Amino acid sequence: MEQNHTMMQFFEWHVRPTGTHWNRLKKLAPELKERGIDSVWIPPVTKAQSGDDVGYGVYDLYDLGEFNQKGSVRTKYGLKKELIAAIKACHDNGIAVYVDLVMNHKAGADETELFKVIEVDQEDRTEELSKPVNIEGWTKFNFPGRKGRYSSFEWNFEHFNGTDYDAKNDKIGIFKIVGDNKDWNENVDGEFGNYDYLMFANIDYNNEEVQDEMISWGKWLADTLQCDGYRLDAIKHINHEFVRRFAEELYEDRGEDFYFVGEFWKSDLKACQDFLDKIDYKMSLFDVSLHYKLHEASMKGNEFDLSTIFEDTLVGSHPEHAVTFVDNHDSQPEEALESWVEDWFKQSAYALILLREQGYPCVFYGDYYGIDGDNPIDGKREAIDPLLYARQTRAYGEQEDYFDHPNTIGWVRRGAEEFDRSGCAVVISNGDEGEKRMCVGEHHAGEVWVDLTGTREEHITIDEDGFATFPVNGKSVSVWARPDEDVE
Repeated sequence: MEQNHTMMQFFEWHVRPTGTHWNRLKKLAPELKERGIDSVWIPPVTKAQSGDDVGYGVYDLYDLGEFNQKGSVRTKYGLKKELIAAIKACHDNGIAVYVDLVMNHKAGADETELFKVIEVDQEDRTEELSKPVNIEGWTKFNFPGRKGRYSSFEWNFEHFNGTDYDAKNDKIGIFKIVGDNKDWNENVDGEFGNYDYLMFANIDYNNEEVQDEMISWGKWLADTLQCDGYRLDAIKHINHEFVRRFAEELYEDRGEDFYFVGEFWKSDLKACQDFLDKIDYKMSLFDVSLHYKLHEASMKGNEFDLSTIFEDTLVGSHPEHAVTFVDNHDSQPEEALESWVEDWFKQSAYALILLREQGYPCVFYGDYYGIDGDNPIDGKREAIDPLLYARQTRAYGEQEDYFDHPNTIGWVRRGAEEFDRSGCAVVISNGDEGEKRMCVGEHHAGEVWVDLTGTREEHITIDEDGFATFPVNGKSVSVWARPDEDVE
């Protein structure tokens, strides 16, 4: 049995745009590994429409902080050489690096072009509101600062199928570009009639030249950075056939150990399952269904039935393909998909992803180190560190659930021989103080266990039959396990 794997999303929306984030990762790599983090998902590394952009307004895919474009050489996070040094530091400490790829759209074009479009209804993109008309759109990308280095490919309106601004008439809308084989991609999410269009200049994956260029870039980036995998942004808006092909080509180039996780932001479990079917299970997905259940539980308090927390979730149906998370940069306060898990439930939520046998948990930088910006939020390292430690050292072996009460649930991990002192009992309450009588196994008989969270101070002795009664405070979590040094 190998040690548990844990990912960290190493950024939040309001990381200060000082160009020092890659240096921060390099410095923190040893500490992350010590905490049990053995992979990091880093933000988009490519030049965006400004040096302060979080990275999702992507401009030049081949500029990793190397060329003077869009007002700076660096990206929000630093220079290319600093990025490469940070990845090396992670590898030196046994940490895999997954790079965030933005492949749905491009922003910050260098020039406008004249072309024909049909305006469509924003609530139903299949409904046309106009006849073909000429507009002036920002769709010409020639990257003058890079001068063709790494790739001579230049983008124009023929490589896109939609845009959101007519500079000729200073008009905002959703404009479908007219031309041969020009239409919304069919293999996308069906929301708003067809959810191919999301923002900016929308990349047209019906265009084979575009597909070949994006795959060529994906290989170039992995070769250049020697990263270990990709996080794919906004894939419900991208031709699902292309997503599958992209993964297949990268596996062929980098090997089957190259890792993919996709952001398919749907709370509907069946939609996620259908997507996995379409891409032939070539990647994992973030468990958005579970995130929304954690959010709902935090909002409803003791009115939420905790025994149902894993029902209709990806980790419940496809645990091998589920990346579990509590919050991320989009769900944090004031962002596009705000659905922030309330403070009182945050530690319990992390216990639900970190101490289970199923799923690949991802810790959010904003939860751990805090959120910057105009309305800062303190980090919760003191609450999360004991759970990371329990995951790293105790949460192994057979799992048995005691989900037999709406407000107090528990589960045990019975331990594994390969991990000394492993085994734990987790109890969570969203109401009053409670307890669970659970079996951790006869092989633990006579051991004295403590609460690793430090919330409860009792010492609990495991009975001869492997049972014990494990208490928990109201609206809290306790993680009972053998301490590093035995106590009486």
